[in-house]
Amino acid sequence: MTTTPDYWAPTDPLGEALHQMRMNGAFYSRSELTAPWGMTMPAMPGHIWFHIVTSGPAWLQPENGEPRPLLPGELALVPHGRGHLILGAPGVPAPDVMSLEREAVSDRYELIRYGGGGDPTTLICGAVRFDHPAARKLVDALPETIHVEVGGSPQQEWIHSTLRLMAVEAQQLRPGGEEVITRLGDILVIQAIRAWLETDPAARTGWLGALHDEQIGRAISLIHKQPDREWSVASLASELAMSRSAFADRFTKVVGEPAMQYLTTWRMNLALDALQSEQATAAQLARRLGYRSEAAFARAFKRVVGLPPGAVKRGGTPVVHSLPTSS
Repeated sequence: MTTTPDYWAPTDPLGEALHQMRMNGAFYSRSELTAPWGMTMPAMPGHIWFHIVTSGPAWLQPENGEPRPLLPGELALVPHGRGHLILGAPGVPAPDVMSLEREAVSDRYELIRYGGGGDPTTLICGAVRFDHPAARKLVDALPETIHVEVGGSPQQEWIHSTLRLMAVEAQQLRPGGEEVITRLGDILVIQAIRAWLETDPAARTGWLGALHDEQIGRAISLIHKQPDREWSVASLASELAMSRSAFADRFTKVVGEPAMQYLTTWRMNLALDALQSEQATAAQLARRLGYRSEAAFARAFKRVVGLPPGAVKRGGTPVVHSLPTSS
């Protein structure tokens, strides 16, 4: 795990979370479909599904929800990886997408041709995963679906420009076209999340609301950027020119948990990432995260994650994989 240099890091915690949204794609596909058609997209915990209609009609039906139309040039996200349906029309059969015949264009990109021979629809779909704790925390706070409509606000025009470019690439897959489409898909996911953050009142509540708070947002940013510092309630309050008691009360009220509990859980999520992605040792993480001894770090890790560091490094499943989202 690497630390972002200070000269590159954003100065606000929400910008930091967006900055850390480097993703790993698990599934990308271009679907050439003819009515009647339908597909069940399986649950993929820890991933964001996205669907882009480049031509023809489509409907998105969330898990236990009502179908909603998607028009050409529209984008929909299913941020929490829940199973859902993509349909040519409500009520049509929808086999599991993984059971359909697929042509592997590359190791990350597939072509699906399916349907009953009627009116055509073309879709670009994908599932991506965010690994950094700041990004995962932001994703946890997103709604069940995000829908970017045609003819939205001027701020969304750049999303539609990217959608149009993707549609052009999808019309005829030229050499390297699958790489262009997957990268554009990654960009569109971030653009859609940014648009939601800027326009939806729900983005001002819970943890996201705490990021927008001038004082508490700065405290969160300090914790995120300097997890190895020997923080205390008093030292954080001093950074914000607040009294210790006023800061402690406000942090708990806005974030939903005490500042020191947030700090510990944040450190353990960074440690969990490092154990799973780079096979870091407990001794290395103790130094990296500001613990005076490996034993002190190991005790804190087991208390938060539910397993000792060595068990996670050997492939054990943690009890807590991301910070809880306050409401």
